[in-house]
Amino acid sequence: MSNIVNDLVEDYIRSTLKEKNGLLKELEEYAHENNVPIVHKEVSELLKVLLKVQKPKRILEVGCAIGYSSILFATTVGKDVEIITVERNEKMIEKAKENIKLANFENNITILEGDAQELLSEVEGEFDMIFLDAAKGQYKLFYDMVIDKLKVDGLLISDNILYKGMVAHDDFVIRRKKTIVKRMRNYLDYICNCKYLDTSLIPIGDGVALSYKQNERGEANA
Repeated sequence: MSNIVNDLVEDYIRSTLKEKNGLLKELEEYAHENNVPIVHKEVSELLKVLLKVQKPKRILEVGCAIGYSSILFATTVGKDVEIITVERNEKMIEKAKENIKLANFENNITILEGDAQELLSEVEGEFDMIFLDAAKGQYKLFYDMVIDKLKVDGLLISDNILYKGMVAHDDFVIRRKKTIVKRMRNYLDYICNCKYLDTSLIPIGDGVALSYKQNERGEANA
C-alpha cells in the first residue's frame, strides 16, 4: 500500500499504461532489479503529456540517477532539446553516462557531477521546465537556487512530494523521517501559497507537484 491511493486504484491505473520499449524498458527493469529510484510508471506518462504540451527547449533536472528521466525527456521532445542534470553519486553518474550514450543523446544531455547545492548556482541561462527529484529534505533549498532560472510561463515539477503518504498524515510518518517530512510540508506550503506560482498537487506515484510560473518573484511581491 502506497498510502497515497488505494492499491486497487493504483493497479488499475498501471494496467492502462502502454508498455515502454527499447532502452527505457530496459532501464525500468534495471531500476527494479537494483532498487534504483526512478519515476513511477504512471508519473512517466504524465511527464510525457506535459512535455508534449509544454514543448520545452531547455530542461534543468536536479537528480539524474541512471539517466532515466533525462532520456525520457529527450525521447519525448526530440533532438532540439537541451537538458542539464545534476548528480553526485559516482556509480549513478557512470551508469547514466553509459545509458545516455546508448540512447544517442550525448549532445542533448549534460551531467553536472557533484553536490547540487554547489553546482546549481553555476548553471547559466533560463529554462522552460525544471524537474526536482533529488534529496527530499532539500527541495526548498533547491527551489530557491533554481526558481529565478525558470522562465515566466515555465513549469516546475517536484516529484515524491507525498513521500509514501507521510507528508499527508502523521499516522504514516516513520520516526526517522520526521525531519524530511517537516521540510517537505514547509516546501509544499510555500509553493501552494506563492503569489507568482499556480500549483497543483497530484496523488499519483509518490505524489507530484506541478507549479506554473506566472511572473517573476519581485513582480509578485512574494
